[in-house]
Amino acid sequence: MERSPFSIKFQEALVFAADVHKGQVKKGTSIPYISHPLAVCALVLEHGGDEEEAIAALLHDILEDHPETVTRERLQEQFGERVLSVVEGCTDTPPNYRGGPKPPWRERKIAYIDRLRREGSAYARVALADKLHSARAILSDYRQLGDQLWSRFNAGKEEQLWYFRSLVGAFADAGAPSQMVEEFNHTVIQLEGLAKAP
Repeated sequence: MERSPFSIKFQEALVFAADVHKGQVKKGTSIPYISHPLAVCALVLEHGGDEEEAIAALLHDILEDHPETVTRERLQEQFGERVLSVVEGCTDTPPNYRGGPKPPWRERKIAYIDRLRREGSAYARVALADKLHSARAILSDYRQLGDQLWSRFNAGKEEQLWYFRSLVGAFADAGAPSQMVEEFNHTVIQLEGLAKAP
């Protein structure tokens, strides 16, 4: 059996992420939410990410989903400045968000796309792995559920498709790995095709 080349920090991040997301499920399903960060971590590693990026992938939704229990200071202290920076880059809520109602959906997404274009090179691999896995999951569910799928989300079909299409360009501008951008674009094209089908 091969041993992991990663340090104890990676194992700590696995346990930490599983604990924080405990009891949480993916929208509209009974699938444990932790399956998403694990898949994002796998994509990051498949596309050349290092240990800190893999750790950030495991933790990428924590500030957005659990700001009342996990602070930026705690992430920095436990996992380091770079991991915190990548997690912040994957987060579309304001830096002072501590729970409660989030800013309007479209406002958050526009700000995220603009920030990704300006400064995304430092976190683009992890952010793109997140969006690629989400888009693949949506595509799979869309094939089974049709348009009723969109009722799971805070924004409808047209808004979601606008967001994914905008992200393709933003990730390319940010210098994300080209193979990942191509995979993401291919998935978005399939989503767009399904959406237009009669």
